[in-house]
Amino acid sequence: MSFDPRGAHPRIPLEERLNLFALVIYVPDPLGRFLDDLRRELAPQDNPHAHVSVLPPRPLAGDWPAASEQVRALTDERAPFAIELTDIRVFPVTDVVYLELGIGASELCHLHGAMNCRTLEFPEPFAYHPHLTLAQEIRHSDVAAVRDTAVRRWREYPGPRSFRAERAVLVQNTLHNCWIDLAEYALGAVAVR
Repeated sequence: MSFDPRGAHPRIPLEERLNLFALVIYVPDPLGRFLDDLRRELAPQDNPHAHVSVLPPRPLAGDWPAASEQVRALTDERAPFAIELTDIRVFPVTDVVYLELGIGASELCHLHGAMNCRTLEFPEPFAYHPHLTLAQEIRHSDVAAVRDTAVRRWREYPGPRSFRAERAVLVQNTLHNCWIDLAEYALGAVAVR
């Protein structure tokens, strides 16, 4: 995913926006900055914003404000939680190089299950597997080298390998494959009873 780095989405005309949405949790700095730099090294064509997807890309059955209300209702009731990034892996069918999640993976699965209904429901092509993508759409012959580079850089990284998921962001894709932020939701905005 490439992201709009300047927050220019109000200038993107509606006719350039696709009916393709995702719900993500951004990784804060310094870990986020390291992961963005690593992704640019592994896949120079990308303009990343390190994130974990709660809902992978999907079209919406209704309009995005209705989807936004659904997200808000569900995130308001969910407490913030920790997410830990562990090992470099490769999805066998798609050759996507990614970071596996340890702590927080089960919370993401529960959140995904609660969100994937009504306006946000979508029959996903692959079973939901919480992860952080590092490289995708690479030639099969390059996968091993990309994975080895990712493993080496991840081993060298001296900073934190976990972060607190406190906010989720609804994003939308454009004709130029640039994802824009539409709305942000605080986890646990309403105390759970």
